[in-house]
Amino acid sequence: MLALAAIVAVTGGALGIGAWGVRWARTTSDLFVASRAITPWWNAAAISGEYLSAASFLGVAGLTMRSGLAALWLPVGFAAGYLALLLFVAAPLRRFGSYTIPDFVEGRLGSRTLRTASAITLLAIGGLYLVPQLRGAGLALGEAADVPYGVGILIAAVIVCASVAFGGMRAVTYVQAFQFWVKLVAISLPACLIVAHLGGLPERAALLGQELPSAPEGGLVVRIDVPHPVTFPRAATYETVADGGTFGGRGAAAGGGAAGGGGAAGGGGAAAGGGAAGGGGAAADRVTRHRVAAGQRVVLPRGEVRLPEGTAVPVADGIRAQTGAEWARPAGGEGRGSPLFIYSLLIATFLGTMGLPHILVRFYTNATGSAARHTTVRVLGLLGLFYLFPVVYGLVGRALTPELYVTGDTDLVVLRLPSAVLEGWTGELATAFVSAGAFAAFVSTASGLLVSTAGTVAYDLAPRRGGPDDDRARRRRYRAAAVVTIAVPSLLAVAARGLDITILVSWSFALAASTFCPLLLLGIWWSRLTPRGALAGMIAGGFCASGGIVAAVFAGGAAEESLLAQPALISVPVAFLTMAVVSLRDTPPSRIAVAGAMRALHVPEAAASPDPAFGAAGRG
Repeated sequence: MLALAAIVAVTGGALGIGAWGVRWARTTSDLFVASRAITPWWNAAAISGEYLSAASFLGVAGLTMRSGLAALWLPVGFAAGYLALLLFVAAPLRRFGSYTIPDFVEGRLGSRTLRTASAITLLAIGGLYLVPQLRGAGLALGEAADVPYGVGILIAAVIVCASVAFGGMRAVTYVQAFQFWVKLVAISLPACLIVAHLGGLPERAALLGQELPSAPEGGLVVRIDVPHPVTFPRAATYETVADGGTFGGRGAAAGGGAAGGGGAAGGGGAAAGGGAAGGGGAAADRVTRHRVAAGQRVVLPRGEVRLPEGTAVPVADGIRAQTGAEWARPAGGEGRGSPLFIYSLLIATFLGTMGLPHILVRFYTNATGSAARHTTVRVLGLLGLFYLFPVVYGLVGRALTPELYVTGDTDLVVLRLPSAVLEGWTGELATAFVSAGAFAAFVSTASGLLVSTAGTVAYDLAPRRGGPDDDRARRRRYRAAAVVTIAVPSLLAVAARGLDITILVSWSFALAASTFCPLLLLGIWWSRLTPRGALAGMIAGGFCASGGIVAAVFAGGAAEESLLAQPALISVPVAFLTMAVVSLRDTPPSRIAVAGAMRALHVPEAAASPDPAFGAAGRG
């Protein structure tokens, strides 16, 4: 109940701030770019608030626990991506003065078709990124208040939609800044309490040695809600207590044979490992003992699984059992630790950051290009501070919550670890903190994504008529679009419960890196780019990235840890090369139009003068 109260308090505070910001949502500029009146510190906190998503709050720790220290390359790429933004994109994009990315594309290249293609790409990236946020909200509410997964998603979707539809960008900015500080305190305070309580790293599992995670002193009891397969890395004996049913029919062999999940002893026989005597009656505890060989794959039934002390814990599908030495390697081996996979991941996160629509739209809210650069520097510091803490949960969780390897729910390590380490009210309070922070992470990122996707539908895809009446109609369309664009990802999130949060987010980064990143870099810095070249490059990069992702989903298994699942190493060069080659073979653009666009992008505001030959949409 304390965790639920904390979530309610944080959500109430965010909605209160959003309601306070509704007073400014009177014009299109208020809704989309907060009238370009946000200061660098407010903007930096807001950007950090929406950037630190489910993948950062839960996913980094969960992936570290699941895959090893090689997963820490993910936050390196997340944070380093802002260096690329700082150096190449932030100030020029703000100087250009558009409302949305498709608005910039049409203003720079003068193509309505390219604007529509950019809007569709933006919706795909935003929708793909929204799914794991809503999935995380469902998991967090389920942990905190035993709310059904689908109901948790519905609650989160309603909260996000209400704050975005009525408050617009300025209200969302203040809400996200508030939520960043909530998230920072929520993840750092319990982490410090856990390390202080343990006096350092735990000794229960050999984090850097040759041992596998194992059942602690007194054994380990794991609750299985849905039957699922696991693999035992070492030979073991374990017991299952299946839900429902009775023992009856025939006797089960003791010791050597593996009894069926929840099988029965009957007909006068006695069940091994604590089973009740039969005679055809119902068993009191329905315990069945099993013996498995090393590497054997079994399906655990619904109910309880009991592992004796010292037993190497089985791992769910998609998790590879690793010794401490294997787990601690920063790179090497196969799967997600392989150098090629890591290089592709770094390319996706480093370049994908500058293609994320909810991040890019933030730079339009700064007053000047210089303010945009100052904002980016502050974001780097705030992100670096936050990412000190998820690794603590991954490290300690490997030792103290090994049951998550059995269920496959390593994404929940941040929510489960405080109560596993800290006792009494301290553990409950720490759990309440991380639950509130997790929910704030989902809501803040989802809010930013919804602002960008709803704005694209209302501003870029809807027909433009001009005049004050159209301005009011556009605000109505914006609010209606917010409802529609949150509904589809919510339905997908219900179906995506079994997918890994961080992998889902890395897919959206790969798509952004393969489409918007080359479009922005070449559009800002290369005057020879043509609309046809830009469109061809976006299509080639988008199809290359999406094809690999879809193939990995359907292939499963090893494909989920290959370049199919993280195709940026291939798709990004394909996009850049296609844009360059097609543009060079195309008719050069008008020198006058290009000169005006380049002047708007690169001349500081104080030195700029109006150029009648330049007609970029949204200028100023």
